[in-house]
Amino acid sequence: MNLTDIPDDAYDGEETPPNLDELESPDSLLKRGPIRERLLDIVVGLRTPTKVSTIADRADCDTETARDYLEWFNEMGMVHRHDGRPVRYERNDAYFQWRRIDQIREEYSRQEIVDTLADTLEQIEDYRAQFDAEHPDEISLVDVTRDQNMSTEAAWEALSEWETLERRAALLDAARRDDLVSSSKPRRIDA
Repeated sequence: MNLTDIPDDAYDGEETPPNLDELESPDSLLKRGPIRERLLDIVVGLRTPTKVSTIADRADCDTETARDYLEWFNEMGMVHRHDGRPVRYERNDAYFQWRRIDQIREEYSRQEIVDTLADTLEQIEDYRAQFDAEHPDEISLVDVTRDQNMSTEAAWEALSEWETLERRAALLDAARRDDLVSSSKPRRIDA
């Protein structure tokens, strides 16, 4: 039996089975909700300068509404506005890093931050020893799969985890120092 099949004894004969064609598509369910939230979801994913019309299409709203919200997001520092024809917007990584640091400070005590940072630094040191390098960007995926007899997928996962740990350590260290991370690249950690 296929998991999506309806067993013959599911209905006693008096009820009619639901018409699955009448159910809303997942696509339409995702396009609901306040426009501001839909636009914010789009903004969070903007990695390159993007036209207002493209952002409006993705958020399923009109261009003027998108333009108004994007200006508001720009004033808040959430996006960078790129003037020109057409005006384009992209996510401001520094804003989101600042928000994450602020959330860490609100959610965790200074001691919890230090303890988590220590654990994170230990894991980073393990990766540095495993790959004999200071940072995952120094590692060639081709070389490591050959030299350490790892599958490409296993090597990619390990390097991705290492990169995530580097970013986590930078955020935790900034929260510990009451400092803001000023760039999107992880910095050296002084813990």
